Amino acid sequence: MPPRTPLVSCVFVCHDGSGRLLLARRGAGARDEPGTWDTGAGALEFGETFEAAVARELHEEYATAPLAISLLGVRNVLREDPPSHWVAVVFAVRVDPATVTIGEPHKFDRIGWYTRDALPTPLHSQLAPTLDMLPDPLDRLP
Repeated sequence: MPPRTPLVSCVFVCHDGSGRLLLARRGAGARDEPGTWDTGAGALEFGETFEAAVARELHEEYATAPLAISLLGVRNVLREDPPSHWVAVVFAVRVDPATVTIGEPHKFDRIGWYTRDALPTPLHSQLAPTLDMLPDPLDRLP
């Protein structure tokens, strides 16, 4: 039986400050939807600030540090398969592309930089509503 209380996730959309977005393809060891492209994310740990969670997860997933972190908003994520309820706190994070690499090869098998009009496929089921939270054009992000 799934938990009866929502969990909190910090979702982060990495960008290079020049209009490109960093996406990772979920590998065979991913929690859900292997083979799909997605942004970074991770559960908020007890006592952790949102920004600290983003920085920790960014280091774990992409072996880099944030140059800037901006709150985009909050989404309610209800899924039936597998059953889950997440409160997703969504951030835009500027990173230096030269420092990015796969930090968790058991979860991700590829990474790449893409523009909004040329995204790879297939996309994770939760990616579109997350990307909808980004400003257009992206150059308004710090």
